[in-house]
Amino acid sequence: MNPTHQAQGLLTASNPFARGYDKLYIERRVLIVYEDGCPPCFRPIHESQVHLADDMLQLVYCVFNDDVALISEGQFILSELAGCCPSNGLVHQVIYAVVGDVFNEQLHVGDFDSLDEAKSVVHRLSFETGHYSRAWEISTAHLTEEALGYLKVRAGNFDPRPTGLLFEPFALAGCNGIGCKLIGTPWTDDNLAKIEGLPYSSLRQEQLDAGTPAALVNVLYLAALADVRLLIFDPDAPVLNGLAIFDE
Repeated sequence: MNPTHQAQGLLTASNPFARGYDKLYIERRVLIVYEDGCPPCFRPIHESQVHLADDMLQLVYCVFNDDVALISEGQFILSELAGCCPSNGLVHQVIYAVVGDVFNEQLHVGDFDSLDEAKSVVHRLSFETGHYSRAWEISTAHLTEEALGYLKVRAGNFDPRPTGLLFEPFALAGCNGIGCKLIGTPWTDDNLAKIEGLPYSSLRQEQLDAGTPAALVNVLYLAALADVRLLIFDPDAPVLNGLAIFDE
């Protein structure tokens, strides 16, 4: 079997298994209009003024820089703080931005008019695991013949003793699929250091040294990096866009 698509870089935000957001949080920001013809900008309020209520931040003048805004109208500002904010503008609106992480990259989810709306969105997007789903069913086309055969042998030779490889194959009765239970996810260096005392590179080498085909190791890593816990390979399941495919 020859690969028709090469596996992309393993540690990447384009991981096709990635779903949902980690570490969702809400940040109050103000929409500032400044020079004519320039698009409005959004800035968080400086920590010295976070106590100001929303209605005290509407249609008031401010000074700002690339990072924060300080309300200058009706508020006392220390000269050294004001000197750090060279731009002037008018606050038009207060918004609540929802931000989340995908593989340690901050992504802007959306803006909302009230804190309650933002909290509601965070609640709907968040589960106890922090992810939409931890179970996937994908096509066996993502495995080489060697990798599929390896899984079938491992699943058929049930041994209750843990292998230390952090994945355990299992057979699915009544269908052509085969599953893998992933353990200790996500397989990031930080998390593996906490539970196994080793980085991912060491786990990967252990898996390869134990005879696990590289094609399977690569797929399991991408899934485990996205905190997938159950991964099922089935010839009738759809392919996953962005994941390496192997043809006859």
